[in-house]
Amino acid sequence: MRTTTMTITAAALGLTLLSLGCSANGEGKDPQGGKPAVAVEAAPATARTLNQAIEVVGTLEPKFFADVKSEFTGTLAEVYVTQWVQVEKGTPLAKLDSRDAEATMGAVKAEAMQAEVNASRAARELERAIKLKESGLITQQSLDDARSAHDAAVAAAQAAASSLAVAETKLAKMLIRAPMAGTVAFRGVNIGDRVESMGGGPMFRIVDNRVLELTVLIPSARSAPVQVGQELDFTVDAYPGKDFTGRVMHINPSADPVSRSLRVMADVPNPNGELRGGTFVNGRIRTGQRNDVLQIPRVALLSWDVEHNTGEVFVVNGDTAERRTVRTGETTGDTVEVVSGVTAGERVVTRGGFNVRPGDRIQVVSAQGV
Repeated sequence: MRTTTMTITAAALGLTLLSLGCSANGEGKDPQGGKPAVAVEAAPATARTLNQAIEVVGTLEPKFFADVKSEFTGTLAEVYVTQWVQVEKGTPLAKLDSRDAEATMGAVKAEAMQAEVNASRAARELERAIKLKESGLITQQSLDDARSAHDAAVAAAQAAASSLAVAETKLAKMLIRAPMAGTVAFRGVNIGDRVESMGGGPMFRIVDNRVLELTVLIPSARSAPVQVGQELDFTVDAYPGKDFTGRVMHINPSADPVSRSLRVMADVPNPNGELRGGTFVNGRIRTGQRNDVLQIPRVALLSWDVEHNTGEVFVVNGDTAERRTVRTGETTGDTVEVVSGVTAGERVVTRGGFNVRPGDRIQVVSAQGV
């Protein structure tokens, strides 16, 4: 605060000295011998297109990620990846000790093969019994017994095949593979670790950083203009001066009962991988445009009641300063919208006004654009 005061005083001193210089040279001096003209700077009230936006802050997170766990309990025999490496979908990450699974599958496979042989034999026996029955060489009971034996053999073969499929699946899943393409953001296991099929943390986390999700909070009172599809421009500290853009994809239909804020989510393309999950951002949601909005520099306001949207300015009226009350609107950067009180083209005092009283003669020493 002390530094700001000194800066303003220095600027004011320059204008005051310029005013005194003009007076000493006879320039700006009242012909009637009155108070000399005060040196000021001024800028015109200008009608422009106003890009409306809502200021927001938020955090980036990966839109797609996967926590990898084992479907079976076991001991890790191999770990193939480290953190921060890129993987494709299906890339092997680790392998459980599969010796028990291999032995089980061997036994089940043998049972399945024997069951298939039995089913084939029973089928041949049933076919033979049907022909003998047609020739009247066996009884109906013998035929029924052959059919029952066939049905039982087929059922046993199907059950064995199912058991074999389960054993093969379990053996295949001893090899832990990446469920998606991305970066290994976390590796929580090493060779020899025992992993559980239920509970516990993830073995790996795979993150797809090509699309990030930006979550921001908006006061419910200001949420009406926000719509799905609007662009959200933002900056991050890691890249000063560089702008990034996302697009609003989801708006929570209910406000938080404590903060009275709505959660808004935007998708952010990140093809080059510059942005990182967990990064804090400052941004603004573009909510629309208004044409012919009258604006003046914010520094022209002598006083400003933000709550009631009113302020006071000095307007250049010929060679005098006229103090007026204005009604203000939206603020954009260093400019303020003026709803009433001045008209387009009228000049407002931007510097030197502290030394002016209503009706004082002034001399505009420089003019600024909005």
